[in-house]
Amino acid sequence: MNITITRRAALAGTAILAAPATLRAQGQVRLTLAHGTAAANPRGVTADRMAARLRELSNGRIEMRVAHAAQLGDDVAMLTALRTGTLDMSVNSQGPTSSLVPEIAALGLPFLFADANAAYRVVDGPVGQELGQKLAGVGLVSLGFWDNGIRHITNRRRPINRPEDLRGLRIRTPADPATIDTFQALGAATQQINFSELYVALQQGVVDGQENPLANIHASKLHEVNRFISLTAHKWECSPFLASRMAWGRLNEADRNLIMQAAREATLHNRMLMQQADVQLLAEYRGMSSVEVNLADQAAFRAATAGVLDAWQGRPIGGFVRQLRGAVS
Repeated sequence: MNITITRRAALAGTAILAAPATLRAQGQVRLTLAHGTAAANPRGVTADRMAARLRELSNGRIEMRVAHAAQLGDDVAMLTALRTGTLDMSVNSQGPTSSLVPEIAALGLPFLFADANAAYRVVDGPVGQELGQKLAGVGLVSLGFWDNGIRHITNRRRPINRPEDLRGLRIRTPADPATIDTFQALGAATQQINFSELYVALQQGVVDGQENPLANIHASKLHEVNRFISLTAHKWECSPFLASRMAWGRLNEADRNLIMQAAREATLHNRMLMQQADVQLLAEYRGMSSVEVNLADQAAFRAATAGVLDAWQGRPIGGFVRQLRGAVS
């Protein structure tokens, strides 16, 4: 089953160097957007679609190259490149971005959102606007919050039905403090590994399992090295869509408006793909003899992680956490 739409071929051959937005003859603009997931992931598919849409909106004047699968470095490297103006745009990850704006990590607190639509309402409202202002303070322009999915646990040893089933397992998490705190509260040993290196780490037994939405699991073929998929739905996570403030300043207002229009459309498309993937891939995985899917006791997981939310209210960003919990209540 193929859940992706037709896309342009991913950039191939030698690595492509990031370059700032430059105005060319006759007012043409060349941009580079980089991200860390496979081209077939909804993040990659949507980025390609946005590039095509920008060409259409600008009558071919704005060209946006897409560098998939960490071709231009991991998420941290991409954030650095954005801030120094050597990369134009990145669909980044919640954990690394929270190292610059700690409040973003709070979006990934366990069982904060009832579903993805509840998360969209929050990040598209005053909370998202406040985060955008904080991102501006560190040299970044917020172009939207893409969906990085409702997340579940996979591993190579056993089904995870209750929190105690995680004890003794080594679980890869992103460098996201909310996720790390959640899995430590559940009794797992956590290890941070770049997503681009995760398949090999699972294959070689460096870690026993990991957590991701079904779309990411499928696009990166993690089910080939983790046969147990446990539906914990323990958190929702965003993919911040960011532009370099320096590159943004080199664009005229008309081009910025075209990019914002394309970005809004891309955000909606990404979210649609992620929700479609949850339905389609769950059916596919349940039909595969090489994969075992189980529905975890989510009430038990919610109870075991309730203290994480309370503890975060005592942190320096505790006021924001209370605001966030109030926005979803």
